[in-house]
Amino acid sequence: MIPPSSYLINISLGLPYHKVQITTHLLLNFLLVPNHNTVMATIKVYGSTFSTAAMRVFAALYEKDTEFEFVPVDMRAGEHKKAPFISLNPFGQIPAFEDGDLKLFESRAITQYIAHEYFDKGTQLVIRDSKKMAILSVWTEVEGQKFDPAASKLTWELGIKPLLGKPTDSAVVEEYEAKLAAVLDVYEARLAQSKYLGGDSFTLADLHHLPTIHYLIGTQSKKLFESRPHVSAWVANITARPAWNKVIAMRS
Repeated sequence: MIPPSSYLINISLGLPYHKVQITTHLLLNFLLVPNHNTVMATIKVYGSTFSTAAMRVFAALYEKDTEFEFVPVDMRAGEHKKAPFISLNPFGQIPAFEDGDLKLFESRAITQYIAHEYFDKGTQLVIRDSKKMAILSVWTEVEGQKFDPAASKLTWELGIKPLLGKPTDSAVVEEYEAKLAAVLDVYEARLAQSKYLGGDSFTLADLHHLPTIHYLIGTQSKKLFESRPHVSAWVANITARPAWNKVIAMRS
């Protein structure tokens, strides 16, 4: 009679037969049953490497050392306004984001999800202390409500229009440079007291600024940052981060 396979393993392991039956059973379970604790869902980001909103999401993922798949969307061909993309973002804007069965749009909502879902990975972009997190949240709101409207308008006029061969409206530039200057005066006072906007460490409050700053420091509007010493030091600091350099490298 041919002994059962568990008995053959028993001989090689030098274990009693009944113990090896259990050992073999556990071994087979280990080999055949997927370990759900180690299987990670695939993250996909749909967008453009030139989009400030998409760049914000890329930066968060790189800061968290989290792998993702970039799915280019051809905006010149209007792909963001058509199926299948429109099923991911009904407003027809980039980026769109998938993490397994979770689908999101709006870049700041996506970065918040990334920061919380992958809290223990990479850079901690949010803070668990409720009072410190409240301060961080103030400055993320300031970015979205005060800084971005002026910075995005200038980015369009000075950074994007030239790429599209369109003329810059100098009156619009003058108007929004004045608006951005007023915001940066507040930033200068804040950064005189704190290394980063949200506190002592780099967080979403700083990260959200990176895409528009990247465009503007390559234009005449760089003077608004360079003329304020604390703002200038902060810009030099956050734009030198390895994760941000990876975002810029995506274009090559």
